Amino acid sequence: MGLGWLDVKALSFNWLLMLEKEHVLWIAKESNYKEALGTALAANPVVKWYFCNLAPEKREFFERITQDKEPSPQEAREAEITVMEAINDWIVYVFKPERYDELVFLKWDDSELTSIVNFSDRRVLDIGAGTGRLTFVAAKEARVVYAIEPVANLRRYLKEKAMRLDVNNLYVCDGVLTDIPFEDAFFDITMGGHVFGDEPEEEYKEMLRVTKPGGQIVLFPGNSDKDDEIHNFLISKGFQWKRFEEPGDGMKRAYWKIAED
Repeated sequence: MGLGWLDVKALSFNWLLMLEKEHVLWIAKESNYKEALGTALAANPVVKWYFCNLAPEKREFFERITQDKEPSPQEAREAEITVMEAINDWIVYVFKPERYDELVFLKWDDSELTSIVNFSDRRVLDIGAGTGRLTFVAAKEARVVYAIEPVANLRRYLKEKAMRLDVNNLYVCDGVLTDIPFEDAFFDITMGGHVFGDEPEEEYKEMLRVTKPGGQIVLFPGNSDKDDEIHNFLISKGFQWKRFEEPGDGMKRAYWKIAED
């Protein structure tokens, strides 16, 4: 990733002990920094132990990439920095989520969302809510908003932010897009920002499952302004779309559709 959201050079590698299982599984399938990861984990047996026990199905992978590695302190630190820079966004989430709220690309106008969906008196779900960019827009008009977020520190941050903003119609809980912890046809509006696309078919089916017939599904997936795989998939499912600008990060696309009966 290497997004440069946070300077990680002064951070302890032990911040990776705050990561969730979804992060560890993703790290295990990422090949761009496997060598550095093996070196860093060999120098940090507690983090390696945490990864192996959090995702036991990847234990053999972590054992293999650390085998016979005895890095010097300098080699270990260089590897740690390489890994933390590659997962810079996750480090922000677990170390300083308020930094994410400060990022310029989130400063797009709320009307980009409210012009395509009416939140008034609706029951709303925000999936992968992060620091609440979509959540708190919806909460201004919705009857109730549920924000599911798999990162524990972000859930804490969302609750504290709601208290700070005097928002009392928001409920925060654990969950992921492919396993939404709510019953069928529960929401009038189901939405997500920068979360859709890893497993499009499974993610779409789960969003459709929890949305009432005649309700609305809204996605701000963060894809660039081009006809990529995410765009083509969503168009095939009947989504409408528009362009909008994320400041400093260029043109993006937003998608919405009415859930089928």
